[in-house]
Amino acid sequence: MYLMGEQPAYADALINRLQSIPAQLLEGLSPCGATLDVEPVADLSGLLPEHQLFLLASGVIQASVEERPLFYLHEGDLVGLRRGVEHPQYRLGCDVPLSLTPYLRTEVFRHIYADEQRSEWLLQYLIGQTALLCDAIARLKPPELRSNNGFKRVEPGEVLITQGDEADHVFVILEGHAEAFVDGHKVGDVPKDEIFGAMAVFTGEKRSASVIANEPSTIMLIPKEHFLSLTQSNPRIAHSLIESMARRIDLLNKEVTRLMALNSQARE
Repeated sequence: MYLMGEQPAYADALINRLQSIPAQLLEGLSPCGATLDVEPVADLSGLLPEHQLFLLASGVIQASVEERPLFYLHEGDLVGLRRGVEHPQYRLGCDVPLSLTPYLRTEVFRHIYADEQRSEWLLQYLIGQTALLCDAIARLKPPELRSNNGFKRVEPGEVLITQGDEADHVFVILEGHAEAFVDGHKVGDVPKDEIFGAMAVFTGEKRSASVIANEPSTIMLIPKEHFLSLTQSNPRIAHSLIESMARRIDLLNKEVTRLMALNSQARE
């Protein structure tokens, strides 16, 4: 996937990372039929069976929001993966002939979820694309109306999440590093590529910890409603995320308990 027009260098870097993922997801899986050849068409939705996913073998697909070009897919991209995700909405069409390699949707997801690494790649792919789309849609708006959805560059000491706040975004550090604090005490690190802030989005509770950048960092922001739509359309992603977050929360709780014991000893 490539965005129309100019985009920040960190968006280019993310696009390059995402571009290699579809082939890794499908490695070892056979197509379910012959290549589908498609002539130029304004809307592809009626031509692609819902029970199939497609690897774009040749050609270029354009995506538009409200008739405005937003991004395009080219050789190596997956088509139809986001079906069922309501936000952001866009229409796919093509001005040139396409060749699409079909895979059964159920077989693709069974193949992906049979391997922990492929599951992680799928999560990175979907969340990365969601952030890129949010950023692209935000840039369609006048500067004074643009939100912080998409990407943000932060400096050391900048607060990404404040304990006790409402949860309106999920975050991923594309470059850099941050630290987590509970009641002013450091309880853990947030390294590059880690998803954070998702538990409060799932539960609707207040933020349980503060997260502060401790070096120059690039943050990917996914709005709450887009993230929930993504996980609702891919329940296994939500399950994997919750398992990962549960392990992390257990570690944070142990660290909080350790700090409380040390503070108690210091007062004695």
